[in-house]
This record gives sequence, C-alpha cells and structure tokens, in this order.
Amino acid sequence: MMLHPATVHFAMVLPAVASVFGLIYLLKKERAISKISARMTLVAAFAMVGVWYTGNQAGPEIYDYLSKAGKHELMEHKALGLYLAIAMGSIAVIQIIGCRFKKFAIEALAILLLFIATLTTFAQGKDGGEIVYNYGMPFKAHMIQDSLNDAYNEAQDEEEDEAKLEIYEDALDDVKMISENVDKIYGNKPPKEEDEE
Repeated sequence: MMLHPATVHFAMVLPAVASVFGLIYLLKKERAISKISARMTLVAAFAMVGVWYTGNQAGPEIYDYLSKAGKHELMEHKALGLYLAIAMGSIAVIQIIGCRFKKFAIEALAILLLFIATLTTFAQGKDGGEIVYNYGMPFKAHMIQDSLNDAYNEAQDEEEDEAKLEIYEDALDDVKMISENVDKIYGNKPPKEEDEE
C-alpha cells in the first residue's frame, strides 16, 4: 500500500501553519507564540521526514510506469524531498534553540528559513502533482486494460483466426488512440518526440 499520497498533505500544510505562527510571533513577540511556533516547526519537520520516507518507498513502485522524462522528474523530486527533510529538521533545531534561550534574532532567522522551506515545499508539491498527472499513467492503464478486456471477450466469440486478429488489431489502435488523447489533454509530447530528444 502506498502511503505517500495520503501523508504528503501533512508536509504541505504543517510548514504553512508553522509559518503563520512564526509570522504572528515576529509581529507580537509573545513567548507563548514563540513556543507554539517552535513546536509546530518541529511537528512539520517530523512530517517532512515521514513524507520523505513514504515517498522513498513509493518511488520504486511507480518508477517503471513513468516515461523517460517522468523518471527524471521523480529522481529530482526524491532529491529535493531529502533536502527539504534535512532543512526542516535543521530549521526546527535552530528555532527551538532560539526559543529555549530567548534569542529573538535566532528565532527570526529560523522563521525566515521556514518561509523559504515552505515555499520550496509548495514547489515540491507542484512537481509531485506533475509526476502523477503528467507522467503517471494509472488512469490510462485502466482505460487500456478495459479496451484489451473487451477485445478478448469479442475474440472468444469468434472462431476464425483472422477475425480474432482483426479484433486485437482494432484494440491496439484503440490503445494508441487512448494514449494519444491522454497525452494531448495533459500537454505531454508523444513518445516519438520524447525519444528523439
């Protein structure tokens, strides 16, 4: 079971929530908000590490189903996920130190870094969506499977080999059309163009 799609939303939301608390702290400079902000950043860091882990488990499961460009995107996504997990952990440590020793400058630095990490997390989420919707093919595979199952059922009713062959050739044409239509909808290059580059 792939946990990454279910857990990734926490890594998107928690840094944003921590950033909001950080901004409130920068404006009000209240100790209670400082503690809440530091703790939220720590929770966001744990979420980021967890999501990186689930992504690391999910990546190999989908790698073979991606196009060449999709595989490249997945490897970049994986690397950035690791960097974000390390960055969020480091930011949480810096912010906790600033909170513990009541050093506003250290906390402000951590919150600034948190804003940058949060924006990077949103970019990472966009890339993850592109991997799923532009390069992933689960829905396309389902449509292709339906087309092939229909062809198989039709071929079972035929007795002549030529008629069966024609049914399967029509199914292959349907599969090609499905693939082209889906690629067109999502703006993907046809496989011929992608291989030439």
